[in-house]
Amino acid sequence: MEIKGELLIGARAVKAQGTAVQAINPATNEALQPVFHGGSQQHVEQAATLAWQAFDPYRATGLEQRAAFLELIASEILALGDELIVRAMAETGLPRARLEGERGRTVGQLRLFAQVVRAGHWLDVRIDPAQPERQPLPRADLRQRQIPLGPVAVFGASNFPLAFSVAGGDTASALAAGCPVIVKAHSAHPGTAELVGRAIQSAVAKAGLPEGVFSLLFGSGSEVGSALVSHPFIKAVGFTGSRSGGTALMQLAAARAEPIPVYAEMSSINPVFLLSAALASRAAAIGKGFAASLTMGAGQFCTNPGLVLALDGAELETFLSSAAEALAQAAAQTMLTPGIHRAYCQGIDQLQGLPGVSRVATGLAETGPNQAQAGLYLTDAETFMADERMSAEIFGASSLVIRCRSIDDMLKVAEHLEGQLTATLQLDDADLALAQQLLPVLERKAGRILCNGYPTGVEVCQAMVHGGPFPATSDSRTTSVGSAAILRFLRPVCYQDLPQGLLPDALQDGNPLALRRLLDGVSS
Repeated sequence: MEIKGELLIGARAVKAQGTAVQAINPATNEALQPVFHGGSQQHVEQAATLAWQAFDPYRATGLEQRAAFLELIASEILALGDELIVRAMAETGLPRARLEGERGRTVGQLRLFAQVVRAGHWLDVRIDPAQPERQPLPRADLRQRQIPLGPVAVFGASNFPLAFSVAGGDTASALAAGCPVIVKAHSAHPGTAELVGRAIQSAVAKAGLPEGVFSLLFGSGSEVGSALVSHPFIKAVGFTGSRSGGTALMQLAAARAEPIPVYAEMSSINPVFLLSAALASRAAAIGKGFAASLTMGAGQFCTNPGLVLALDGAELETFLSSAAEALAQAAAQTMLTPGIHRAYCQGIDQLQGLPGVSRVATGLAETGPNQAQAGLYLTDAETFMADERMSAEIFGASSLVIRCRSIDDMLKVAEHLEGQLTATLQLDDADLALAQQLLPVLERKAGRILCNGYPTGVEVCQAMVHGGPFPATSDSRTTSVGSAAILRFLRPVCYQDLPQGLLPDALQDGNPLALRRLLDGVSS
């Protein structure tokens, strides 16, 4: 399939005239063809109008039709074949195996949401039949279901060109809920975005759906994104990216005449707590495993372990030595863009220049453009809590170890932390008492708590939570990964005393969709 550098507005492909967007191969600094041009407010208007026109017909589709549509998108992405992988490799510097795995995850989550749609549990049907004889007052017939919010604006992520971008989790869950989607592609991988966008566009046509169910826009500045979030036809936003970018969108959405939710996944340093018995029994192994997690994918994961807490002592020294030895053999890896590499280097320079921070180890030196040299640094609890700059996320393979003098120090640091996507406990049976002290704190701080593992790697499944208190996300009640992600794009509607002929199928007495429902408080 030829990459043409075009916007996809409904069924049309449009050549824009805005600011140029051109992908750079970060491994070579080579500019890739073609040149894309950003859209305008007029293009946003066209896409939003089509999405609004498509909303009622699309949300009225049956469960089977919508599930089949999601599966069709998955098939169309697979049909792109190796062309998609080769282009994504050129635009991101990521290796083939990583991108093939990410394509599998992208297709898998589309198929997961197809299963979710068919099951219908997300409709959360509740029926309280009329009780006309109830004293002292009769009860009306009350029935509730969830309906989609409306068209959703999705912002593609830099670090996952497939799984968190055009057909990623935000798009898949919004489409599953019955919401048309307009994607603002990330400028780092526009060719990859266009290929996937054309696959979705093809699926919309083959499924016989209104063209406005999907559009794809480009833009290098804030014009397109701001216009999308501000448009009255947009009813929710999905975003994965920086804290500054997410908070800017939140402010835009809140300033609208009709404020809308922004589901932004932003900033997390994912603390790892090394408890004493675990360190005493396997400090070297923990150090080696930690280094592998830290350097995976050049550290360009939102769940990268950027903070480590442990009690001072010989066991901590063993961990540090093991991690340092592993990092000393870790090759520098190409980062996603020159800008991300620049920000990583600036973050490292600031961190190691702070008073009270010492360098423990670094990885092998850079051998090519935009490569990140891993780094491990050390401070103490008092110094960490006194300087908020140490809590800032450094997007890349960098981590800070906090040497705690006591359990009280560790608990104070845990309380001091901002909201996180994950928190990890490395523990043995003898550590359970301390873990029980930490657990209530970590439940308040993080969306996912791990034991004897590492936070990198997010399973797409029913129980996953990829979210957490601010600034990890803008809404701690939600997840951007897993089947519960669909709930972000729904709202409840109650129907009182409507005749059967007006009720949606999900609420009718005969239960024609064979859904699990709460009938007068009893699940049936």
